[in-house]
Amino acid sequence: MKLAVTAKGPELDSEVDPRFGRAKYIVLVDEDTLAFEAVDNSANANAFKGAGIQAATMISDKGAQALLTGYCGPKAFQILAAAGIKVAAEVSGTVREAVAAHRAGKLAYTDGANVEAHW
Repeated sequence: MKLAVTAKGPELDSEVDPRFGRAKYIVLVDEDTLAFEAVDNSANANAFKGAGIQAATMISDKGAQALLTGYCGPKAFQILAAAGIKVAAEVSGTVREAVAAHRAGKLAYTDGANVEAHW
């Protein structure tokens, strides 16, 4: 499964960024091989508005099947759900630890946003 993980840095050992739309990086990881691509999300992170929507569109375009993050707002969640991307929220630790937790079935998918709009 291809996972999108919000991160403070571009590596597997970077800390998970709790923000989705305004995360510094989004690391796309193949959970079986740990092959990854780090995407600089600064354009969305510095956007005046629509950061979550743009980030959701980007990870959908990159083929992510699930998002591991701390917090996801309602508009981004709506885009992700429409694209068939599952969301595991309140994720912490490093990107590598988050992927391992997902692979071990320790993360639950949420059925809605866990913060208000413009959080």
